[in-house]
Amino acid sequence: MVNGKRLLIIIPALNEAASIGDVVSEIRGELPGVDVLVVDDGSTDHTAAVAAAAGARVARLPYNLGVGGAMRLGYRYAHDQEYDVAVQVDADGQHDPRYVPKLVDLLDDYDLVIGARFAGEGEYTVRGPRRWAMGMLSLVLSGLAGTTLTDTTSGFRAANRRMIEMFARWYPAEYLGDTVETLVHAARRGYRIQQVPVAMRRRMAGTPSHSPAKAMIYLGRAVAVLTLALIRR
Repeated sequence: MVNGKRLLIIIPALNEAASIGDVVSEIRGELPGVDVLVVDDGSTDHTAAVAAAAGARVARLPYNLGVGGAMRLGYRYAHDQEYDVAVQVDADGQHDPRYVPKLVDLLDDYDLVIGARFAGEGEYTVRGPRRWAMGMLSLVLSGLAGTTLTDTTSGFRAANRRMIEMFARWYPAEYLGDTVETLVHAARRGYRIQQVPVAMRRRMAGTPSHSPAKAMIYLGRAVAVLTLALIRR
């Protein structure tokens, strides 16, 4: 229980054996009694075994579906098990579980709360085409949601039971669909969205890619995903 609510932490994970054990252990230490579900998204390493050894419940997908596919399974589990709140946390250790109660606090007034990296806390920065894409997404989605959203691609999110019910029925698996399209869909249907400033940490393991070519590809994909999300009904 967190703030009087039965809570499930959902962690989508692909080949994160080097970090997932520490991530699960930290969550269980900071949030005693909270259930942790690791969705192994077709990993070829020992992600599932390490997560289970650390005390998480593990669901294994037979092949890689992407974050959206993994989260869709997680929300269905949260719905079927009647959790009050579901919180998405990355498997690489960048999300600090000490912020979870702050996200959950706002769920009395909002349906979906985003842990925002660019809202005044921490020193996380993004430059170049990736930053341009994030700025464009934030501008458009803030208008749709009727509130300022500075980090619409954040994977640190808390959903109340009303939001869980919708995500259990509908959740896109396409690239960036789990972030951009879910916000468009939720805002258009009157779900209340808000953000909380959070500080991001360095990955516990692995190396992120920040090449200029991939940043330009990200910009192009972000524009395409947003356009399709706005066209779809």
